[in-house]
Amino acid sequence: MTIRPAPTRPALALVAHDKKKDDLVAFAVSHQAKLSEFDLFATGTTGSRILAAAPDLPVARLKSGPLGGDQQIGALIAEGRVKGLIFFVDPLTPMPHDVDVKALMRLGALYDIPMALNRATAELLIAHPDAFLQTT
Repeated sequence: MTIRPAPTRPALALVAHDKKKDDLVAFAVSHQAKLSEFDLFATGTTGSRILAAAPDLPVARLKSGPLGGDQQIGALIAEGRVKGLIFFVDPLTPMPHDVDVKALMRLGALYDIPMALNRATAELLIAHPDAFLQTT
């Protein structure tokens, strides 16, 4: 077991399925000021795309979702590090790693963190960043 110092800022995870990556990048660019107040974690390609469009955002890139990135974010949620999840889901495309996606959403629900699965909900959450601070 690794003991880590308490984070000084809340952390958010940013994830998007392939057909939703453009939408998440646009969201991140339009909300750079608010997102810069958080430590950000993103799965591989999503993180690369966000960093290319908004290089000043503090995004830590993890592995690609199908290669374990979803599970890495799940672990950060279980550790209490990630306080919110913005996951732009593509409900029309089958995912070969659907089990990992469901496990990630299950952990978000289990640990009672705010989760936005589309832009409309992400807009509501980012408008009220104190929602990310109220989780335990």
